Amino acid sequence: MLSLPLRPRRLRASASVRNLVRECRLHRQQLILPVFVSEKAGEPQPVRSMPGVVQHSLASLVEEARRISDLGLPAILLFGIPAEKDEGASQAYAGKGIVQRAVRAVKQAAPGLTVITDVCLCEYTSHGHCGLVEGHGSDYRVVNDASVELLARTALSHAEAGADVVAPSDMMDGRVGAIRSALDAHRHHDVAIMSYAAKFCSAFYGPFRDAAESAPQFGDRRTYQMDPANALEALREVAIDIEEGCDLLIVKPGLPYLDLLWRVKERFELPTAVYNVSGEYAMLKAAAMNGWLDEKRAALELMTGFRRAGADMIITYWAKDLVPWLDEEA
Repeated sequence: MLSLPLRPRRLRASASVRNLVRECRLHRQQLILPVFVSEKAGEPQPVRSMPGVVQHSLASLVEEARRISDLGLPAILLFGIPAEKDEGASQAYAGKGIVQRAVRAVKQAAPGLTVITDVCLCEYTSHGHCGLVEGHGSDYRVVNDASVELLARTALSHAEAGADVVAPSDMMDGRVGAIRSALDAHRHHDVAIMSYAAKFCSAFYGPFRDAAESAPQFGDRRTYQMDPANALEALREVAIDIEEGCDLLIVKPGLPYLDLLWRVKERFELPTAVYNVSGEYAMLKAAAMNGWLDEKRAALELMTGFRRAGADMIITYWAKDLVPWLDEEA
């Protein structure tokens, strides 16, 4: 019997053939752009550690929303920075808080754009933790149940402002169930919950904390964000959030947790997003600015990796840049 060599390269011979057999495709409709709006900004303020990212004023956010909609991107993930912070995070759920005003303005300017709001207290507390704190300095603890009450109140205020989706990122126990109950009790049955179900205590969040002005003033977040070593615990966290009523899932960060992204999608089969976080963005940007990497090729490869690992959606600061890059690749 004649033994012939196997030739997998036949299916790589031209761009046309490669496109025909491509297993994983990336499209602008899978991208979500994180945006920051600051009550203190009179004009867009560049974020030093995240080239190309700004803190928007309310006016510039409205213009940005129109541009995003015109590009065909489906959604934004909105973060707010208040003018004043306090220990009780009162501006997180204020009816005329910065996020609440921003949601109303964006929905009026770009009604077809899906507005997802981050639900957390860290941008609004004077101490920078994601929940209420008892004690000070090294002798402190983040209080769970009282924090959950404020998170539900915050999510409800976002829904009343017109948010399409609320995304709790705090990692307090029971917050998804409390938010679902609050939304349903006030007839916001159609507002979806996109849970940061597997959010790890990561070194890759540093630049985000510059952008959101949310670094903790003491201690760290290890008692509520997850240990990076624990995969089975992450799966348990996801299962709990699904049982409590979440509609969509987020795995955060992205690059160091592709195994978790794959396992979450395979096991639970819910629409799943990955958050390509600030540190991942910043390190590739820095390499590109130094001429060490081709930014376009590297970013496209990164996004393809997220899709291949199971992401239905990608939350990324490259979302606007990716639109023309994808058009060029088509």
